[in-house]
Amino acid sequence: MPARRVAAIDCGTNSIRLLIADIDPSRSQLTDIARLMEIVRLGEGVDKTGLLAEAAIERTITALRGYAALITEHGAQAVRMVATSASRDAGNADDFTRRVKEVLGVEPEVVTGDEEAALSFTGATGELTGASDAPFLVTDIGGGSTEFVVGPTDAPATAAPHMSVDIGCVRLTERYLHSDPPLAGEIAATTGDIDAALDQVAARVPVTEARTLVGLAGSVTTIAAIALDLDHYDSERVHHSRVPAARVREIAERLLAQTRAQRAAIPVMHPGRVDVIGAGALILDRIMTRFGFAEVLVSEHDILDGIAWSLAE
Repeated sequence: MPARRVAAIDCGTNSIRLLIADIDPSRSQLTDIARLMEIVRLGEGVDKTGLLAEAAIERTITALRGYAALITEHGAQAVRMVATSASRDAGNADDFTRRVKEVLGVEPEVVTGDEEAALSFTGATGELTGASDAPFLVTDIGGGSTEFVVGPTDAPATAAPHMSVDIGCVRLTERYLHSDPPLAGEIAATTGDIDAALDQVAARVPVTEARTLVGLAGSVTTIAAIALDLDHYDSERVHHSRVPAARVREIAERLLAQTRAQRAAIPVMHPGRVDVIGAGALILDRIMTRFGFAEVLVSEHDILDGIAWSLAE
């Protein structure tokens, strides 16, 4: 089967991302043509109101117009857009779907947490055969939810034990972390929510079987960039870097003790993550503590790559 050019869009609670890639199934090879990300905060206020805000929808549609132009320019043969946590939770998702189709020509698929987890696993582990010890626990820390999948790379991702729980960096920040910097009581309440969710994960997903923790998404990659002491964000250095648990704990505590202005001054910090990175770092720290991982293997490839692989045939 010849290589096929595809376009994958991941629309999450915090960001919207585009991957245009050439997929060669015969070689199990994915070659980037374009990889973009914009912070649109589609899920702003959803946890409280149950609705997508009009301003948030408009920010997302504006980003999609630019993505649609690039997809046409590069001649993608297939397009798939997946919408995750915020769109699952919103009462006005139908209006959002209609407006997306007008711009993109295809409807966004509002996937379940289980489907999201399977796509993340496929995207994250495609390159890991022989490179790390399996089985893997892949965890995708998003804005509204966090996904967990355990499995080897030689089994279908849909068959791997997986779970999605409603702990995400945007959701928890909006729910608890209102002070600048957050107060001890706010952090304690956030930790309580995270730990309760991880108890649910432990009861359903065989996390103790995993030998390698693979961390995905912007909170994890930002923590890795801080751990590497980069003076600017470098995805090649971040991809497949390893961060010890003690370093994750140190970074999480530091971020939660800083003011918004101090976090904004960190060279690798994306402006759209300044207010939510503390919650994201705390989620990763609690995962590593609860499940006993000494380090996290950081991947730049995640659900976006999984969406692209789903278009291979």
